[in-house]
Amino acid sequence: MIEQNSLVEYGARRVIITITAVVCALLEIIDTTIVNVAINDMRGSLGATLNEVSWVITAYAIANVIIVPMTSWLSQQFGRTNYFATSIILFTVSSFLCGNATSIGELIIFRFMQGLGGGALLVTSQTIITEIYPQEKRPMAQAIYTLGVIVGPTLGPPLGGYIIEHYAWPYIFYINIPVGIIAALLTMVYVKSPKYAEKRKASEVDWLGIGLLALAVGSLQYILEKGQEEDWFANNTIVVLAILAGLGTFFFIWRELTYKYPVVELRVLKNSNLRIGVVLSFIMGFGLYGSTFVIPLYTQSILGWNAQQAGLLMVPSTLVVAFMMPIVGQLIQKGVSQKLLISGGMLIFFIYCLGSYKIITPSTGGDNFFWVLMIRGVGLGFLSVPVAVMSLSTLKGPQIGQGAAFSGMMRQLGGSFGVALISTFISRQNMKHRSNLVSKLNIYDPDVQHRIASLKAGFMAKGMPSNTAEATAYKLLDGSISLQSTVLSYMDVFLWVGVMFLACVPIVIFFVKSAKNKVSLSDAAH
Repeated sequence: MIEQNSLVEYGARRVIITITAVVCALLEIIDTTIVNVAINDMRGSLGATLNEVSWVITAYAIANVIIVPMTSWLSQQFGRTNYFATSIILFTVSSFLCGNATSIGELIIFRFMQGLGGGALLVTSQTIITEIYPQEKRPMAQAIYTLGVIVGPTLGPPLGGYIIEHYAWPYIFYINIPVGIIAALLTMVYVKSPKYAEKRKASEVDWLGIGLLALAVGSLQYILEKGQEEDWFANNTIVVLAILAGLGTFFFIWRELTYKYPVVELRVLKNSNLRIGVVLSFIMGFGLYGSTFVIPLYTQSILGWNAQQAGLLMVPSTLVVAFMMPIVGQLIQKGVSQKLLISGGMLIFFIYCLGSYKIITPSTGGDNFFWVLMIRGVGLGFLSVPVAVMSLSTLKGPQIGQGAAFSGMMRQLGGSFGVALISTFISRQNMKHRSNLVSKLNIYDPDVQHRIASLKAGFMAKGMPSNTAEATAYKLLDGSISLQSTVLSYMDVFLWVGVMFLACVPIVIFFVKSAKNKVSLSDAAH
């Protein structure tokens, strides 16, 4: 058993622990996106191909997804304080090694190590923040933690862009070092470890379960990261890994349901609120990371912005989320139905998607996105904390830790699915729309001929020869078609993501059960 009351902190001590945990979670999330803007610089510095350097992102994501569901078990094996401090140290040392890597192979290995340390920070930070607050203030604690999770993906690109522009790519890793050192020291001084039941002997450890988990989620994460790039199931590696992911998942579930000391307790998913919460966490990750991915992609590919400009566009929306978090935390503490808040958040996020669908045109500028992004911030504010609270609301004791780990893993996987599926969807819809537009463009049509002649005359007036002017006119027309088809693809993305969120509203209304007692989030993510 765990002595829960001894973990509650007050005054300056609670403030220090809260800041430490939030900063650690924020560092982990920022590092998932900050590298994206440094890819080209890394390629030039390390002499790597685009395919090789993309593994810097993939290795971190795979390590994250493997370690998150194991955090509960690892905390019990080594003690909360020891495990959290060790994870911070591993993350910090790996950051230093990443910045000093002299080859792409070294950088990939060090990024995987960084991901193993970082994944632990994410869930364990949630646990620590939850447990140091009294029960009546735990929804507010969830709001503080979730703020870091929401802010991180948005801050990565502009921060990375600024560092690349003014310094060099190793500094996107070096900035973690002073923060990591301070966080590790504060953890060892201030963070208390619960008293767990006796840890397992080496012979009782579920080594097979750990191996199957790594095989299943590692293969799945690779497929999601590399699928579009490798043409999905036309690639033999993707096919083999899909089979391994399927078999690994099947035998992992069998192992965890039959072994006496499972590394992940799957039976906790019998709880209906947690099952729905896991699904909603997946969808929320899909929407959060998907929208953080698609709008910067639009501004960069259509408007020609750089990564720093594209990232800064998302900052006001993130500030709205920050503003909403304490409000939503107070509403939950005052007894406002989590069903109502989650349903409202889903509807507001649908409105954001519909608004984005309506405003996108080839001439849409960044300013046009301001108000729809404000709506996005309000929607995520209403969703994030209630989903976390609702998922764990009808669990008790150590079940809550397992539930938090599942939710964290599914949010990460939701983000990976979101980016992978949106990338593929945009690519395929782009081809479809281009084909439709070209089929309706008849070069013998008088309007088309008039347009070409007009463009040709304009180019000739600037001194171009006749044949060059005509070729340039056709090229310009082709570029216009490509632009239109790309914009139509982005419109489709917003429409279908919005429909997905809208479809979740009745699921929340009819299937989420209200907790009979006040929400208790003690032991979250043990």
